[in-house]
Amino acid sequence: MIEGHCHCRSVRITVPVRPETLGDCNCSLCSRLGTLWGYYAPSDVTVSDENKRLVGYVQGDKTLTAFHCGICGCTTHWSPIGRGSAKMGVNLRMFDRSVWEDIPHRLIDGAAW
Repeated sequence: MIEGHCHCRSVRITVPVRPETLGDCNCSLCSRLGTLWGYYAPSDVTVSDENKRLVGYVQGDKTLTAFHCGICGCTTHWSPIGRGSAKMGVNLRMFDRSVWEDIPHRLIDGAAW
C-alpha cells in the first residue's frame, strides 16, 4: 500500500500500487489544478478524512466531483457521478515525488471534449 496526503495532512489517500501511467489532462479544470492523475477502481482507493475537511466541486458537465482539502486547498482526487464509471482519479502529486516521478505521463486531450 502507498499512502499520500494533502499539504496539511488532513486528507490521506491510500492506493494499492503505483499506476503504470499518469494522466496529464489539459481540460479547463485539470490544467488549472496542475494534477497528475493515477486511475484506480474506486474499491482500491481509501480516502481518510477524519475531520471532514474534503470539499467537492462538480464540474459543469456533472460527470465527476473533484475533491480538495478545505484547509490547505490541495486537490486530492475525483470521483465519477453516478454508476457509469469503473474508475476514479487520484492526484499522484499528493504522494512523495519518488512514488511518481519516473512513471510515464500521457497527455489526455480533455480540452477537445
